[in-house]
Amino acid sequence: MIDKIVPSVEAALADVREGATILIGGFGGSGIPHELVDALIVQGARDLVIVNNNAGNGETGLAALLKAGRVRKVVCSFPRQADSQVFDALYRAGKVELELVPQGTLSERMRAAGAGIGAFYTPTGYGTDLAKGKETRVIGGRGYVLEYPIHGDFALIKAERGDRWGNLVYRKSARNFAPTMASAAKCTIVQVYEVAELGALDPECIVTPGIFVTRVVKVPRKGTSAAREAAA
Repeated sequence: MIDKIVPSVEAALADVREGATILIGGFGGSGIPHELVDALIVQGARDLVIVNNNAGNGETGLAALLKAGRVRKVVCSFPRQADSQVFDALYRAGKVELELVPQGTLSERMRAAGAGIGAFYTPTGYGTDLAKGKETRVIGGRGYVLEYPIHGDFALIKAERGDRWGNLVYRKSARNFAPTMASAAKCTIVQVYEVAELGALDPECIVTPGIFVTRVVKVPRKGTSAAREAAA
């Protein structure tokens, strides 16, 4: 019997190793798997490479992971915003590396990983500093940059509901990069607010099929989690 439900966030993250590349869902505060990130801090893995749209907000979630000194490198599109003081301070002090990737390219690099695509050409970044050191070509009179997939050792994402096979549905904008990240990682760990009975999820509403999911853990919807979800 296939059953991907695990009893706790601690059990879900027990095998995250030093130096792992971790794809973390979320767009700003929307869709961040806060409970999984908090458990990752407690778990203790270091020298991590984190892939996310942002580089942390305030002092919670990804910012807290950075502040704990667990991150070696951040791959993201928007490292700076009004409340990115943790990343700003670490980067200026030379304590964290940054790979800046345009948002569409970031998403496509992860999609390519999930689809088994070896590389792809994009016009985004051509003729700018982002293309330095990369292969370029002119195709049909337009310049393109060769980009490679982003593969994750782990993906940490948040969904609204899931079943024991790992089929997932999301809530509105909290979905963002999660489906793409789920397909791009060797091990996808999902926090959900509700575990549905097998067959209860409408097949037409399932966004991420269970084939892309390794573990599902139920977390409570309460306190700040409820407020964050309402804001999403």
